[in-house]
Amino acid sequence: MRSIIAGRYWTTLPFQLLNAQRSTHSNVMVAYSQVQASNALINDATTPHVACFVGGTSGIGNYTARALVATGASVRVYVVGRASAELRTSVFIEELQAINPKAELIWIAGEVSLLAEVTRVCGIIRERESRVDLLFLTTGYAPVGAREETAEGLEITQVLEYYSRMLFIQQLLPLLCDAESPRVISVLGGGMESASGIVLDDMELRKPGNYGSYNGQMHCIGLNTIFMDRLARDNPQVTFIHSHPGWCNTGNVKRGYEQGSKWDWFVWLFLERLIDYFGFSHEESGQRYLFQCTSAAYGGHGTPWNGPMGLNTNNEPSNGLFLVGYKCDCKSNTNVMSALREKAQDKVWDHAQKVFGPYLQS
Repeated sequence: MRSIIAGRYWTTLPFQLLNAQRSTHSNVMVAYSQVQASNALINDATTPHVACFVGGTSGIGNYTARALVATGASVRVYVVGRASAELRTSVFIEELQAINPKAELIWIAGEVSLLAEVTRVCGIIRERESRVDLLFLTTGYAPVGAREETAEGLEITQVLEYYSRMLFIQQLLPLLCDAESPRVISVLGGGMESASGIVLDDMELRKPGNYGSYNGQMHCIGLNTIFMDRLARDNPQVTFIHSHPGWCNTGNVKRGYEQGSKWDWFVWLFLERLIDYFGFSHEESGQRYLFQCTSAAYGGHGTPWNGPMGLNTNNEPSNGLFLVGYKCDCKSNTNVMSALREKAQDKVWDHAQKVFGPYLQS
C-alpha cells in the first residue's frame, strides 16, 4: 500500500472558530468509540492502497497520515513539501517508520502554492503509480493582512485552499478512476457554504472590499463545494468529501500575524487555551479523519459500517459529494446546493479551467 503526502498545511481559522457550531447536520453524529472501532478493522485488505496527503507535513494532514500508518498496513508514503520543511519532515518520516516498519517513506520537495509545481508533483505520482485510492487535501491558511500574490499572479491563500487542491484532483482523476473505491477529501468548511458566499463577478477577489478574512474564506468554501459537486456528478465512481474539521489546535491560528502583536498575545493568552479545552486532541482529529478516509458510511464503499449512512448533496446515501461535519456527520445543504448549481457551478467551473489551462497534463 502506498501513500503520498504533500505541501503546506491547513490552519485553524479564526472565523471558523467563531462558527464551528453554526450548522446542524442531517445525520447522527458518530461517537469517538464508533470511530475507533471502525478504524480497528483497517488492514492490508481494507486500507486505501495508494493514499495522497496534500498538506501532510503538519496539522490535520500530519495527524491523519500518522493514524493511517499506525494501522500497521503495508504503505509507501511520498512526502511532498516545501524545501524549508525538509528537516522537520525527515523527523516525521523517522517517527512513522518506527511506528510501522512495513511503511516506505520518500521525500519530494515541492511548493504547491504554485500550480506549475502541482503539475510537476502530479507528474511524478502519475509516473510511479497506476492508481490512487485516497487524495487528502489540507493546504492553506487564513487570508489575513495584505493581499499577497504568487509568481503566477494568483492570491496565495486562494491557491492553497482552492486552486491547488482542485488542480491536484483534476491531475490525479485518471488514477482515482482506476481505483476500486476511490475517495477525495478536502478539509476546509464543508456544510458552511452559502448561496451568496461566492463572488461570481470577481472570482479572484481583486476588487476593493472583496478580499478579506471572512469573505475570502466563505468564497473558498463555496468554490470547493460547488467544484467538487461537479466532479462528483461527472465521476460517480469516486466518493468526494468536503469536510469541516471543527476545533483543533494545529499551531497555525497565529499564522499571518506578526510575532508580539496584540493578536499574537491574544491567541497565546486566551484562544489557544480555549481551543485546547473545547477542541479535538491531535489523536482524535487524526482518528476521525482516518474514519472519513476509510468508512463505508460515505457512499457504501470501504471499512464495513453498521450505523446510519451519510447523505450526499443530493440527499441520498449513494456515492457523490458529502459535506461532513466535525463529528463525522453529514449535511446535505439541499437549498443552498440547488442555488449554487443554478447560479454558480458553470461559471466557477469555466473560470477554473481557464486558470488551469497552462498547467493541465493530458
